[in-house]
Amino acid sequence: MLAPLLLFTSLALLPGDSPTLETRLKPLFDSHKGKSAVAVKHLMTGESYRLRSDVPMPTASLVKFPVMIEAYRQAAEKKIDLDALVTLKKEDKVPGAGILTPHFSPGAQFPLRDAIHLMIVYSDNTATNLVLDRIGIETTAATMEKMGFPHTKIHSKVFKRETSKFPERSKEFGLGSTTADDMVALFEKLHKGDLVSKEASAAMTKSLLQCDDKIKFPRFLPPGTKIAFKTGSVDAVRTCAGIIHTKSGPVAMCVLTAENEDKRWVQDSAGDLLCAKAAKAVWDHFNKQ
Repeated sequence: MLAPLLLFTSLALLPGDSPTLETRLKPLFDSHKGKSAVAVKHLMTGESYRLRSDVPMPTASLVKFPVMIEAYRQAAEKKIDLDALVTLKKEDKVPGAGILTPHFSPGAQFPLRDAIHLMIVYSDNTATNLVLDRIGIETTAATMEKMGFPHTKIHSKVFKRETSKFPERSKEFGLGSTTADDMVALFEKLHKGDLVSKEASAAMTKSLLQCDDKIKFPRFLPPGTKIAFKTGSVDAVRTCAGIIHTKSGPVAMCVLTAENEDKRWVQDSAGDLLCAKAAKAVWDHFNKQ
């Protein structure tokens, strides 16, 4: 009677039966109380996993990454000057993430490239609006559409819904919209140096590597793990996308959540925790050898 059991046990230990990206990730997303999507792609081997990755979802501040792309595109075409000074006015200040509103006085001046940097590193909402004042609101969506990403749009200035160029999408998605597939494809282009130019891609990567969100992708990864990423958070939405550098090579990854039952602003909020656990599952998978 032991032989069949021994056979079953030995088969269960075969390398082919080791955890896959699907078996590591799908249970996490299936158990999430809210809408969710994920896309993962190893940028050297091409190994990938996708779940609801073509479904448009809210971005929250994650959409600031495409805004940065558009700013660098316009700079490359000499439509804007990244070294031109922007002046912070009292009416520019909006609440939420960032350092300009609480720490800078009206009249402060700094280069446009610094506003872009603040928009990515600290997800600064006021800086984002200053950037949008220079590049326009509709231009990011137009460029994303030309690149083959029609679902990726910023709809309005932050905390200024009245400026929306896509009012129906604003009602459905809030500040911005995208798909997990779009984000992974954009980060793959960034890794290849194909976003605007190699120089622009390198400059954008430098900012993304300094993203200060520690509770999403970085939370359960080894200290010092190299991650170029951007996140987004509003009450019912938590998002994260970027490139995680594993021992086996770079991995592009995007996690989107919406309509989350857990809307708490705490470290263990379900949406933030899903981002962190998914990143750890991907890390474990690509470092299993």
